[in-house]
Amino acid sequence: MRPLLIIVFFILFLPFAVFSNNNPNGVAILVYHDVDAHRKTSMTLATQKFEAQMAWIKDHGYTVIPLQQLVEYLQGKQSDLPKKSVVITADDGWKSVYTTLAPITQKYHYPVTLFIYPAAISDKPSSWMTWDQLKTLQKTGLFDVQSHTYWHPNFKIERRKRSPENYQKFVNDQLVKSKNILEEKLGTPITLLAWPFGIYNDDLENAAEKAHYTMAFTIGALRAKPSDMRHPMAVPRYMIIESQSMPMFARIVSGASTTLESSPQLSH
Repeated sequence: MRPLLIIVFFILFLPFAVFSNNNPNGVAILVYHDVDAHRKTSMTLATQKFEAQMAWIKDHGYTVIPLQQLVEYLQGKQSDLPKKSVVITADDGWKSVYTTLAPITQKYHYPVTLFIYPAAISDKPSSWMTWDQLKTLQKTGLFDVQSHTYWHPNFKIERRKRSPENYQKFVNDQLVKSKNILEEKLGTPITLLAWPFGIYNDDLENAAEKAHYTMAFTIGALRAKPSDMRHPMAVPRYMIIESQSMPMFARIVSGASTTLESSPQLSH
């Protein structure tokens, strides 16, 4: 009887008990939006500050790994990660990602995952990237594009406005249409999702799974760990904004900061 209990224990709990020897406190996933030297919005980070943060990561011995590598580790497909790992993501599809963020991250050879909502992307001049610009970033080998739903809705508001049947269809359309368009336009598999405004619940998580996403990401002052696989459709990311000081940024990356104030909720 005892050997059977031991086997059952390892099957049930080992996937959540294995932590990276090199990152015992988990890995910080950073999320950026707009990076610009002059624009002032709640989602805009000053160019100089962003560059200082990227330099800090290098100077303090951190390794920026692709989000896909972290996903494989969390899923148990990879045994460990580089020491002092960190992940960089950018949401929405601001043109400044192409003109400002990308040249800086490329200088350091940092991989970046872009969570894009296709409704914002076109081939016309605007504040958003074009499909050609996204393809150009992809060709560098440093940028991976994933889904941020079709047009970035606030699911709480949409749920109040719609009948249960209509809301369910709306959610499915947002998840599937984004995935299909991105795959058609860019020719790469779309398996990851970032929730707009960080909003999720059990129903949304189930919808994401049915839409064939393998993992989804929210906003929260927590580091990604294998234990997150109990809820693979709600893996936390730290939102990086202008009001955070460099010491705060250092605490986020290093794991010294776990307070909610370090990663505010989205307001855009």
